[in-house]
Amino acid sequence: MRWADLLILLPAAWYQLAAFPFAALFHQLCTSGQLSLTARYTFLLAGGCLLAVTAMGSYAVLLLIPAAGSVLVLLSVSPAHVHTWVFGLQMCWQTLCHLGLGSSALESEDARPAVALSAIMLLTQKVTSLALDIHEGTVLPQAGQGLLQQALPLCSYLLFFPALLGGPLYPFSRFQVQAESLGAVPLPVEAAGRRCLGALALQALRVGLEGWLPRAQGCSVLTSLCHAWMRALLFRLAYYTQWVLDEALLEMAGFGLVVGQGDLSGRDLWVLETTHRLAVFARTWNKSTSRWLRRLVFQRCPAQPLLATFAFSAWWHGLRPGHVFGFLCWAIMVEADYRIHPFLSAWAASRVAKLLYRGTTWIFTQLIVAYILDAVESESFSALCLLWTSYKSILPLSYGVVLLLLSKKPKQN
Repeated sequence: MRWADLLILLPAAWYQLAAFPFAALFHQLCTSGQLSLTARYTFLLAGGCLLAVTAMGSYAVLLLIPAAGSVLVLLSVSPAHVHTWVFGLQMCWQTLCHLGLGSSALESEDARPAVALSAIMLLTQKVTSLALDIHEGTVLPQAGQGLLQQALPLCSYLLFFPALLGGPLYPFSRFQVQAESLGAVPLPVEAAGRRCLGALALQALRVGLEGWLPRAQGCSVLTSLCHAWMRALLFRLAYYTQWVLDEALLEMAGFGLVVGQGDLSGRDLWVLETTHRLAVFARTWNKSTSRWLRRLVFQRCPAQPLLATFAFSAWWHGLRPGHVFGFLCWAIMVEADYRIHPFLSAWAASRVAKLLYRGTTWIFTQLIVAYILDAVESESFSALCLLWTSYKSILPLSYGVVLLLLSKKPKQN
């Protein structure tokens, strides 16, 4: 393993790392009592704007415009209609950005378009979640305050620098509470340090596995499947590293998450890599986004909520052919998973049969996840067609056939 390979991170990671000293400075100023609440909101907002310009260059305008527009809508539209307006305007803007920058993000060596698109997607999460809070009455407008006094916390929440380029969805109500109480909380260097060490360990594991990837290539079906599985594992490890870094930055700034609210804990990592249920993997992968999708789509859709949730996820990710095919395939696989496992678990009565059932379904889950990731990451329609016509489609097609055969059977959620 070459030590220089440890420095190969996702594009946003370097900017997140550069923000750590500013997060520590912000927390220290709050703890020493040198920042009032208004000054804290201003610091977080100014830091977000500076980070956006540094990481995205001129593309930062594509993030700042919808953030300002969303704040105006949140302050001017009634709670009964605010979610509809915010959702429609933000998704239209994000779709236009995906159409305009999608090819640049894929083909150009410049990372700024990809970073900008990622930040816009995170903004969509925050602004739609906040609009739902206002619509449902869990966040109330502050009576007796001027327009600027109401707008500052909203702008700061949408653009605060520890969660601008990554990190789990942070609720607005918790953001307010944390901003107000930072003076009483000591600098969490130890907690953030543990997360950084965890990120380093995950990155070292990824680099080590990447060295083995060329050896897994071969002409046989077994070696090809092993190669596809290792590629998918490398992809997951890269995102695990990014998520742990994101949460470490939030921790350093004093916006630590309550247990279970983050994207990745040690328990989540274990569940993701050992589960034999594809539905469990889908719920645990990127947990804060899964909770957001459940609240935004699944719980509000009267018919076929699972299909609607995955279809919306494809739209939110950019509606490339790989996204549409991959997420719809994922929805079908999860629906089949709900019906296959009650049938197989009833059959597996003995201990040996249970071990065989769990081991086989774990392998199937890993291979289907690898197939879905292959589809989602396909950069062209021709690459997607090659995947669809390959032998790798046999297992997903088999799940689809089983779903048709067991469609009238009760499903186990």
